[in-house]
Amino acid sequence: MYKQETITPYNNGNKTTQVEQMFDNIAPTYDTLNHRLSWDIDRGWRKKAIRQLAPYQPKTILDIATGTGDFAILAAEMLKPQRLIGADISDGMMNIGRQKVAVKGLQDIISFEKEDCTALSYDDNTFDAVIAAFGIRNYADLDKGLQEMCRVLKKGGHLSIVELTSPVSFPMKQLFHVYAHTVLPIYGRLISKDTAAYSYLTKTIEAFPQGEQLVGILKKAGFQDAQFKRLTFGICTMYFATK
Repeated sequence: MYKQETITPYNNGNKTTQVEQMFDNIAPTYDTLNHRLSWDIDRGWRKKAIRQLAPYQPKTILDIATGTGDFAILAAEMLKPQRLIGADISDGMMNIGRQKVAVKGLQDIISFEKEDCTALSYDDNTFDAVIAAFGIRNYADLDKGLQEMCRVLKKGGHLSIVELTSPVSFPMKQLFHVYAHTVLPIYGRLISKDTAAYSYLTKTIEAFPQGEQLVGILKKAGFQDAQFKRLTFGICTMYFATK
């Protein structure tokens, strides 16, 4: 069991249930907080992760832990797939995503489905690409979640992940620690009105396996040629792997 799997936002029920409750609670303010707390840099991180897939022109894509659909919409606009499914456990988040998709006129391409990402309902070898942005560190079982992503991916298909991480070099490591333990939870609490959510998210960033360690976990889950690249002084890390 990885350290981040033992961290929960509340003290009621299993982790999956608690995470679902948390994201339902913060859904109305999630996008605003994401962009403000990252100074809008998160938009650029997502674009870099999608560009990794551009040479392969995937026609069917699964966006794991899709949240409010920003990553799914960006992938649809940049990659022009025939079909893209956004999967998440939070209906509150996906309902906002559905509204965004309707505004963009992408209903014929993007759909949203409630899924436990550690036990997906899709058949083996279904998707050309699987993507995930800032969601896999909330898994109750990281190994199972990554194995499921590999299972539903076609042979030769690609995985692109972008995830928040803790910087490893001075002085960004120290600066990020101060920011993550003061500004992020306080501002998050004021805007979202959820006193636990943004303290929980900070803890998951610090506890989540990153860099070489996550590459090893990806290979253990069945992926080949896994690699990573740190972005913005290590605040975010991008991963790319092939089945």
